[in-house]
Amino acid sequence: MKFTKMHGCGNDYIYINCFEEKIENDRISELAVKMSHRHFGVGSDGLVLICPSDKCDVKMRMFNSDGSEAEMCGNAIRCVGKYVYDRKIVDKTLITVETLGGVKVLDMSLDGEGKVSVVKVDMGEPVFKPELVPVEGEGEGPVKDLEIEVYDRKFVFTCVSMGNPHAVTFIEGVDDFDVKKYGTFTEVYKSFPKKTNTEFMEYVSKNFFKMRVWERGAGETWACGTGACASAVAACLNGYCKKGDDIILKLLGGELIINWSAEDNHVYMTGPATFVFDGVWNE
Repeated sequence: MKFTKMHGCGNDYIYINCFEEKIENDRISELAVKMSHRHFGVGSDGLVLICPSDKCDVKMRMFNSDGSEAEMCGNAIRCVGKYVYDRKIVDKTLITVETLGGVKVLDMSLDGEGKVSVVKVDMGEPVFKPELVPVEGEGEGPVKDLEIEVYDRKFVFTCVSMGNPHAVTFIEGVDDFDVKKYGTFTEVYKSFPKKTNTEFMEYVSKNFFKMRVWERGAGETWACGTGACASAVAACLNGYCKKGDDIILKLLGGELIINWSAEDNHVYMTGPATFVFDGVWNE
């Protein structure tokens, strides 16, 4: 089976072209675990299937490295755009992608060789209603004062869904922060019925933040697109930024530009998509 390794800001995934390859549905989770293993497989944060769609240009299915299927991934979807354009599955730079987190619109920019280098994704509107995030809470939301005591310290979380659940907290000293220690705890905390992705965010200067993320089902990753979007929204909700600002988030693997539009309430993410290599998986 042919596959392609790609990454967005270091958030790396294995991509399979399901226009050509066929995988039995009951084997996908097992395959995601095997292929994603850093020592015994290809090595990745998960597996992405690029599939035909009845209502969009293409469909994306995304599986974490533990085999669980996720609703959306902002870094992965940029790479899907690059794949389908560079491989001539589509012949336009503005496309729609079907995901479990809804339909996403991709606007792709080309380099001097006619290959996709940067992708702007319309990630849709942020969701705050507690039952839809989901997170324990009342009313219409947003939940931005969820206090959780984890071992030796307390955190206050702002909860946002960008097609998948996120809990964002603002801290100091994020470079030296033990993401695994605290992220492992919050991922499965009782307030999150479908678990959560956890973003630890540090204000650096106006509209500029550092962010690290513990991804549900994958652990700490070098970047998270939906997490960056949720974090930028949380920064606005907590008074660090204004809606409509271009907000730069520095992640372990690079920078993403996020804008929560004051015009249509949609969140727009702009960042790179990078090809690594093609390969063949033998079983």
